[in-house]
Amino acid sequence: MTAACITFIVILLLFSAFFSASETAYSSLNKNRLKTAAEKGQNRPAEIACKLSDHYDKLIATILIGNNLVNILLASFSTVLFVKWFGEKGALISSIGITAIVIIFGEITPKTLAKDCPERLAMAVAPFLNILIWILTPVCNIFSAWTHFLIKSFHLQPSNKVSSEELLLLVDEVQQGGSINSNEGELLRNAIEFSEQEAKDIATPRVKLAAVPITMDKADIAAHFTETKFSRLIVYENNIDNIVGAIHRKNFFTGRGITPRPVRDIITPPLFVSTNEKISLLLRKLQRRKAQLAVVIDEFGGTYGIVTMEDVLEELVGEIWDETDDIIEPFKRISDTLVQVDASVDFDDFSDYFHLDIESDMVSVNGWVIDNMDGIPQVGESFNFKNLTITIQKVEHRCVSQIEVTIHPDTAHAPEATEETEE
Repeated sequence: MTAACITFIVILLLFSAFFSASETAYSSLNKNRLKTAAEKGQNRPAEIACKLSDHYDKLIATILIGNNLVNILLASFSTVLFVKWFGEKGALISSIGITAIVIIFGEITPKTLAKDCPERLAMAVAPFLNILIWILTPVCNIFSAWTHFLIKSFHLQPSNKVSSEELLLLVDEVQQGGSINSNEGELLRNAIEFSEQEAKDIATPRVKLAAVPITMDKADIAAHFTETKFSRLIVYENNIDNIVGAIHRKNFFTGRGITPRPVRDIITPPLFVSTNEKISLLLRKLQRRKAQLAVVIDEFGGTYGIVTMEDVLEELVGEIWDETDDIIEPFKRISDTLVQVDASVDFDDFSDYFHLDIESDMVSVNGWVIDNMDGIPQVGESFNFKNLTITIQKVEHRCVSQIEVTIHPDTAHAPEATEETEE
């Protein structure tokens, strides 16, 4: 009789472990891996597991009902048995002993094991759970109706949408797990953030445009092509706020030299977009128009800058260089305490490089420098910020183009050099 009672308790404990492991397996599994296993061939358990995972609410209700029934039955039976064995002290002994056993062998151990191999365990228990769901369907329907009643009563609207922040965290986890390398991770992060970027975020500002008036002599235009090395030049009429198009090098130069056709006849009409145009939409517009650049217009109708197809693609794949580009190092380390910085870089990158925990409305380092100085900075002027001394090195078109940052290691350590600067 005693052996039979102990056997019954062990069986109930195994069922408790089974339900606990099943709950953890189905809440931790990777659905993509499960679907891949199901699609590879005759893998019936994987197919059943996929269907159960798709109806997670009914599945979890069945597991919880089964687990609670088993644990209640285990506690009740053991209490009666221990009272019979030990008298009045049996209830206390049963409560302490069975609780410890259930926590260790019915909860912690099976859930820990299930966490390490959720897909394999989910497939292993799928057939039995499928039968159990069929048996407990009436009970599950009652609990499901009760759940829907509570949701409607309290106006709870569960959201299944995944935010971009959650996706970025997922990419970090996958990269740390070794499923993807750093380059693939960076590409995925760029793709996730791509839809949030606007034209103003990547536009080349008007003060840096390579533009010529439509009335300019062709010899001077040819000189501009030679000087800038660009394949296209912006063409405006009267002023830069009235851009009429762009002229391509291949249309300007022919096999016999400069084209004899008037400049107005060889320019390409521009595509105009607003500053808050999403670059994902801008990319589609450029593709439809078969255009390589768009003119960005500010809220007053003036020229804010231009965005090229290359600018858009660089937001996805990173910097694109060709043989005519001058390679510019955004952060050039001169010494351990001296760094030369291109003032057009994003201020967030600048903050990360120098470990500055600050917030600013400015997009570029140039804007941040001007914001910290009284008026337009002049070459040689400087100011202090935390453990840094910022010195103006170059100013072009009333914009700071290059600064020199001196780090004072007595108040903070110098930032680590990037791979490019170390080489």
